[in-house]
Amino acid sequence: MSSASSASSASAAQSYRVLQLNLCHSGVNTSCFNGADVIQEARDIIGARQPQAVTLNEICRDDLAQLAPSMGNGHRVFAPALRPDGTPVRCVNGDEYGNGLIFRATGATNFSGVYATQDGGSERRVYVCAEFPDLTGCTTHLSTTGNVAMAQCKAAIAMLRDRGAATRPTFLAGDFNMRYAPLFGQNVQNCNSAPFFRKGDGDVQHVFAASMGFERTDVVSMRYTDHPALLVTLTRP
Repeated sequence: MSSASSASSASAAQSYRVLQLNLCHSGVNTSCFNGADVIQEARDIIGARQPQAVTLNEICRDDLAQLAPSMGNGHRVFAPALRPDGTPVRCVNGDEYGNGLIFRATGATNFSGVYATQDGGSERRVYVCAEFPDLTGCTTHLSTTGNVAMAQCKAAIAMLRDRGAATRPTFLAGDFNMRYAPLFGQNVQNCNSAPFFRKGDGDVQHVFAASMGFERTDVVSMRYTDHPALLVTLTRP
């Protein structure tokens, strides 16, 4: 390829910003629950950072409707975490508790699933995805038990690889409850495999991406939850 062609290809790539948020908004975990203030804080960060996609953990279903206007009322999807009996986990206000996605784009179909490996606690962990004609985006919140979180992470990566991640832009973002190269416990990098790469916040939030490039990572402190915001700027054709 000539240098002119290379420059043209590079200029054709578009930035694609994925904003990962764990909002601790269920009210169940009182140590980090700060009520509606965290929703306004999330709106402010969305407005300032202008992501193309927002991935959300530890939210109530109605939070999506409150945040969607900040994303231009694009496509959104929610999937509840489940009790062992298959019923949704509930926030203290009675709303369903779980994970969600909001995009600026529209026209996606949704799919979700429950991991085969679970830790035996009161919450069955899930993933949720939106599939556009030219991109697949997902979020998940994994077990706090290390070996279970690793099995869930590997299952999610394998699932997306089977859905064509090697040939279409794909990302998986969330709270994985695993760190990169920790002194003790599971290393989140060990769940990564081609064609994916991983970027993280220095703690338990990560974005895995395939068939996309990478520009930068920004970690933004948040006052009303126990996790920072993780903004990963990717590139896509």
